[in-house]
Amino acid sequence: MILQSFKLLGFLDVKNVPCARESVLYGSLGSLVLGLGHFLATSRVRRSCDFAVGGFIFTMLGYWFYCRYNFAQHRIRQRMLREGMKNKILFEGSSLDPERKQTGNERSNS
Repeated sequence: MILQSFKLLGFLDVKNVPCARESVLYGSLGSLVLGLGHFLATSRVRRSCDFAVGGFIFTMLGYWFYCRYNFAQHRIRQRMLREGMKNKILFEGSSLDPERKQTGNERSNS
């Protein structure tokens, strides 16, 4: 049995796109809170539905940008760490090793 991923609006693959699932879930929660809150405050059904749709869009896009920004920062940190580990392995024990203590002879030669 092959599991097919869920595509929101036909193009947003919720399973494989980072932050998509969380954005939809937080958008749904924002929609519920804003729509229900507006309905309890005003008892106007149509306007409350409008607020709910607006709350969904606003919350989903807000969390989408927040999550993607953090995801990009995380990937940059991972790349820097990977380069640092590669350089550590490459320079370990050589004269370019920053952790290696240089003696007086080595300082005067370089």
